[in-house]
Amino acid sequence: MAEKKNDILRRTYLVFAGFLIFGMVIVGRIGYLQFVQGEYWKSKADFSTLSYHTISPMRGNIYASDGSLLATSLPRYDIHVDLNSHGIKSDVFNDNVDSLAYCLAQLFKGKSKNEYKRILKEARSEGNRYLLLKRNVSYSEQKVLRNFPLFRLGKNKGGLIVDQLSRREKPFKLLASRTVGYKMENNALESVGIEGAFDNNLRGTTGKRLMQRIAGNVWKPVNNENEIEPLDGSDVITTIDLNLQDVAENALMNQLQASEAEMGCAILMEVSTGHIKAIANLKRNGTENSYSYGEDYNYAIGQGTEPGSTFKLATLMAAMEDGYIDLDDSCDTGNGELRLAGGVMMKDSHHGGYGNVSVKKAFAVSSNVGISKIAIKYYGKDPQKLMNRLRSMHIAEPLAMQLPGEPAARLKDTKDKDWSKISLPFISIGYESKLTPLQLLTFYNAVANNGKMVQPLFVKEISNKGKVVKAYEAKVISENICSPATITMARRMLEEVVTTGTASHIKHAQYTIAGKTGTAQIAQGKDGYKTGKVKYQASFCGYFPADEPRYSCIVVVYGPSKNAYYGASIACPVFKDIADKAYALDIKMHKEVVQSPDSLYAGLPIVKSGRGFSTKQATKNLNVKYNGPENGWVTKQQSTYTPEDEKVPNVTGMGLRDAIYLLEGQGMMVKPVGRGAVVRQSLQPGAKFQKGQQIIIELG
Repeated sequence: MAEKKNDILRRTYLVFAGFLIFGMVIVGRIGYLQFVQGEYWKSKADFSTLSYHTISPMRGNIYASDGSLLATSLPRYDIHVDLNSHGIKSDVFNDNVDSLAYCLAQLFKGKSKNEYKRILKEARSEGNRYLLLKRNVSYSEQKVLRNFPLFRLGKNKGGLIVDQLSRREKPFKLLASRTVGYKMENNALESVGIEGAFDNNLRGTTGKRLMQRIAGNVWKPVNNENEIEPLDGSDVITTIDLNLQDVAENALMNQLQASEAEMGCAILMEVSTGHIKAIANLKRNGTENSYSYGEDYNYAIGQGTEPGSTFKLATLMAAMEDGYIDLDDSCDTGNGELRLAGGVMMKDSHHGGYGNVSVKKAFAVSSNVGISKIAIKYYGKDPQKLMNRLRSMHIAEPLAMQLPGEPAARLKDTKDKDWSKISLPFISIGYESKLTPLQLLTFYNAVANNGKMVQPLFVKEISNKGKVVKAYEAKVISENICSPATITMARRMLEEVVTTGTASHIKHAQYTIAGKTGTAQIAQGKDGYKTGKVKYQASFCGYFPADEPRYSCIVVVYGPSKNAYYGASIACPVFKDIADKAYALDIKMHKEVVQSPDSLYAGLPIVKSGRGFSTKQATKNLNVKYNGPENGWVTKQQSTYTPEDEKVPNVTGMGLRDAIYLLEGQGMMVKPVGRGAVVRQSLQPGAKFQKGQQIIIELG
């Protein structure tokens, strides 16, 4: 019996010891977790409920050269409310919920007062600490919200939580849309234009905000302020002139619609600086019966094609530089046909040919036969010499521009597999090579710039809060693409095209134009030029004024399908519209109105031209003798001036008010520049004008 009792006691003690050891292990573990690993587990707990979230900065703006906005970030706000904030007492909530619901219904209109009241009460009863009231609220709306009942008490006592977002907007919509571009948030490779190229400058530096995870896996801010404030991005100031951009796109659009073309582009560049003042890219979208034009790709930068006759300039410049030809040398165009190796026939657009003409004339009329014969005569035994000379003039040089997407220019080599016996003559007239419109324009711009080739420039400054952070200047690709003598002959050829050649219809009375038309058949993939439906590319590349070049410009229209397809009839009118607008807006291109000196009145106060009665009153107050008439318009020579109908009056010397009165009375639109008396006018006195035509008057 005693033995059984001892056995029971041993077992009891053993179980007790086991429980004691187990308890001690638990207590030890608790102590270890509390005192040894306590900080670690506390941080883990905090991390699961608290986390720093990135706060995006405001993206910088993109401006035109005159300060007009091309792209900006508009602030937008998501409105949440924490109705279970410790600062909101029940009596305060009940006193304000009715009027708050009324104000919300008045501001947002989407729900009634009773609906908002029900939503607010349910959120409070359910313990919702991050109730979404409204997304995409404007800046003015969120300012009004802050003064609503309950919200005006602040975050803790009112529960209002405002999360700021931003939305990218282009105020001028289509204008330069593809060049301005866009930024893809999740794929930098798909970002295009200035937005993509200058993203590092525009995006700024992110900030941080402490957020707490609450029910429903929703994150709400812990504090009303950010722990680290974001730094807004810098602004980008482009070279784009908004007025010129507008006229370039409208001129291009009108021609594309008239010719039912597939697409087109136009670029206007400032000769000396390389600044791109306008760049338009339009493509037809939609069905054959219902379509519209829009910007979906930057063809001016990214699409290389066979340039056609605009390339003839480079061919002849190469022959001039090598000393083979001069402008007045004879060039035999024959009957306008030339049979090449393999029986391939080359023809001029003018049936019957031009016969024996000068090199300058052959270029002006764009004779394929004439230019090809020059290439064959001087480079037939050594075609590589021509290709080397062309490369030495940097026509195939990578431009390394500020914007991405430029393809490599294609200029054949005699060692290439696709070089054939007819490559030389066809390359000489703009086939079997590939250049983008901007690459070709850069070459023409170098001719206008006396041989100096400059890199095209799209962005001139980076600024932050109005202070210039970085300024850009165009890099010089080549100081001299060829000798001055060759440049002089090249410019004379280009002027001849507009004087007597294929572009004579765009000759302007007020300023001179130089350039070259181009018409090229577009190869249809593997089928080349043998398909049933032939497509053409019409172009014109040149500069103005020809005597003192200020702007260069290229217009390319792809696939015109109605009426004509030649560069002279399709591309030239677009060029002229752009040039006319640029000339009208830039008074520096206007010739100064020269007046004969008047020594009789030296030392006397300058009397502005104006009404005779007003002039008499003014001179009387100054004790100056006045012998002029009291009626009509008078000048300081004391002669009455009567404006002629449909002729531009001479307003030089007049004050602004009198000049505007006289010119607008004649039916002109007046744009004044400067202050003082009129010293120059853009339309010559005595010249005929059309009603509504703009005249720029410079005051000084």
